[in-house]
Amino acid sequence: MSVVRLLMRDVTTPSPEPSKAEAEVSDAGKDADVATAAGASGASVTAGMDYVFAEQVGYLLRRAYQRHLAIFQNNAAVDNLTAVQFATLCALDEEGSRSQAELVKATGVDQATIRGIVERLKARDLITLSKDPADGRKVIIAITAEGRSVLRAMTPCAFKSSEDTLEPLNPAERLALLHTLRKIADVDGAD
Repeated sequence: MSVVRLLMRDVTTPSPEPSKAEAEVSDAGKDADVATAAGASGASVTAGMDYVFAEQVGYLLRRAYQRHLAIFQNNAAVDNLTAVQFATLCALDEEGSRSQAELVKATGVDQATIRGIVERLKARDLITLSKDPADGRKVIIAITAEGRSVLRAMTPCAFKSSEDTLEPLNPAERLALLHTLRKIADVDGAD
């Protein structure tokens, strides 16, 4: 069951008395109100709370991703090719020519960022742009022979980067991490 559905179920099905978790959330809300008032006076907003930003999921995911990007760049066989540019070339190679909107969906990269990636890859002759014959307003992006050559050179580096990133984990932790990340990212479209 998705988190949203679970939360909606909890909201629409009230229990007669608050659970321990609900009581803790309520108490945390009261603490946050006190902390907010303290913040207005210049005191730390998180003082007296158990919130430590360096232990939060967003912070840890960002730091793990930064570490992976550094490993990727250290392993790269092709100069000035970023992990996101590599992923874009992979998407074009695996699924063929596509529009920019389709590339956004395939890579998970936002529209503004993919625009810059496309410009840089085109400048290096790793992709081509052409008009869609069915819709002249749509631009179709395709990988070139040079782009495929770059992929051949980079693919072993990408495998090594993944291996190096996961190096601190044992096999069970690796499986659990990848499963959990797919679930959080909703990659498989699961509830």
